[in-house]
Amino acid sequence: MKTTSLFSPEPAKGWIPWGALAPFLLIFFVAAPVILTDAPFIQWGFVDDRGNPIGAYGLYAFLVIPFAMTGALVLAWVLFVERRPLRTIGLTPTGGAMSFARGLAIGFATIGAVVAVIWAAGGYQPEGFASAFFAPRDLISIGILFLCFVVQASVEEIIFRGWLMSALARKFNVVLAVILTCAVFTLLHYSRGQEPLITASVFLFSAFACLWALKAQNVWGVMGWHVGWNWLLATGFDLPVTGFDAGVSALLVKLVPYGPDILTGGSQGPEGSVVCLIFFVGAGAALLWRLRKSGPQVG
Repeated sequence: MKTTSLFSPEPAKGWIPWGALAPFLLIFFVAAPVILTDAPFIQWGFVDDRGNPIGAYGLYAFLVIPFAMTGALVLAWVLFVERRPLRTIGLTPTGGAMSFARGLAIGFATIGAVVAVIWAAGGYQPEGFASAFFAPRDLISIGILFLCFVVQASVEEIIFRGWLMSALARKFNVVLAVILTCAVFTLLHYSRGQEPLITASVFLFSAFACLWALKAQNVWGVMGWHVGWNWLLATGFDLPVTGFDAGVSALLVKLVPYGPDILTGGSQGPEGSVVCLIFFVGAGAALLWRLRKSGPQVG
């Protein structure tokens, strides 16, 4: 079995976990901060008894505190246990800001295109335009949410597409690393009774992100894309992002679901729509074709 060092060939000076252990370690890194913050968050009124955020402050805390703790745990593990440079998990030292900004723009464009296609197909009806600009408090919240999504989405890319995928590739191979990374990502985003369409979309979301990171040979660009996708979806159209309502007026246009759930995504939002599924199939296939044709490149 041919193993691969992703992003950078530098060897680890410490201990990289056995391949079968790495997914369970990641689950621990994600679960530990959630468990530690669960009781205080409930006491402070940030989340309900199911762990769903309540109000603006609850959403800010939900997006920042446990994700920042998880990110710190993973970075500490890489630096002090595996003892390998951060560039080996895709945090390359050059070109990061430009790649992030380019990814951010692509994130805006892609989620905007998905929403526009659902709207054009009759899935949404508009009810007001740019209402956030008439609500200064909402504009402030939208700005704060951008910073929150920078933390949340960036940490997810670092721990899944950066650390887990690179650790698995060093123990197995790239194909198995991608499959296992997507499986763990899907598991941690699964809710009891979740529709199969939503589960498939989450898996394909991760596959697309994995292929982007492999093609670029860093995680900066896909970090920016993930931030842009989540933030504009949460604030631009007054629609749910991964089932959560940001609770702010629409930055662009307020859209109300009108068509069937398979088209609109129902309570999950556009990410649960067949349109989103088709997008990830097509975009993932295009990335895979480019990767197979020209190989990975820095960018």
